Amino acid sequence: MADTDSCAICPECNGRLRRNGSEIICEECGLISAEDRIDHGPEWRSFEDDDTDRRRTGAPLTRSRHDRGLSTEIGYGSGSESGYSSRLTGRKRRQIARLRREHNRARISSKAERNQVYGFAEIRRITALLSLPDSTREQACALFESAQSEDLLQGRSLEGFAAAAIYATCRTRSVPRTTDEIADVARADGDELSVAYDALNRELGLPTGPIDPTQYLPRYASKLEVGSAVERRAREHVTALLEAGLIGGRNPSGVAAGCLYKAAGEREEWPSLTQAAAAEVADVAPVTIRSTVTALRKL
Repeated sequence: MADTDSCAICPECNGRLRRNGSEIICEECGLISAEDRIDHGPEWRSFEDDDTDRRRTGAPLTRSRHDRGLSTEIGYGSGSESGYSSRLTGRKRRQIARLRREHNRARISSKAERNQVYGFAEIRRITALLSLPDSTREQACALFESAQSEDLLQGRSLEGFAAAAIYATCRTRSVPRTTDEIADVARADGDELSVAYDALNRELGLPTGPIDPTQYLPRYASKLEVGSAVERRAREHVTALLEAGLIGGRNPSGVAAGCLYKAAGEREEWPSLTQAAAAEVADVAPVTIRSTVTALRKL
């Protein structure tokens, strides 16, 4: 059955497009503009006469699993729901239990896969605690796998590389997270994270550049409850420091906190802010806040 869509125009000859079954064809030049019909049906299947036994093909592919989420699993049937357990005898149940145990053991066939399972689990735990997006978790797992394929993990801490992969991903994706924030929730200390990150940056050539202090301003302003006006003024201070070239060698987190402190004290109607509070939210010393304020006064 064919019908003509008068609103659709051929991208090649500007002729009218006609739908013929699952294809959209130009009447003038015969170009097939589209041929795939969209399936609007459910993403589950039902093997019963009604919709009570809904089954899905499994979870989507993910880089945060050592097998990309493609491994099979011998589940536990519930007699009240599916009726599988009621059909099995005691001997069959014991056999299924043995098969399940051996199947779980066979899912990890090498030491490298075991390290991946542990490293990916640590990455998922850290990203969940830091409320990082799923895309950051996926990229961190891919970076951990790349480091393993380059033999960078030998003699080094798996926990350190998991934390370093997250920090490196945050650097490449411009996500404002410091090494201290990641080390606080990771099972590795700051030294292990630094050693692993240096190895990643040196051997893999990560596209990491200097951190822009403005990336920290929204989060720090929210924690300090100073308002959007102070944040905008602090952003102007950071821009002035960048244009003057006075940020080189400084801690970008401390620069952001120092600019917020300087901006908050410029008007009486804005909420007051102490150096100790600004230093605490940025995890720096108060002298870092004072040095940033001194640099701003020199402009």
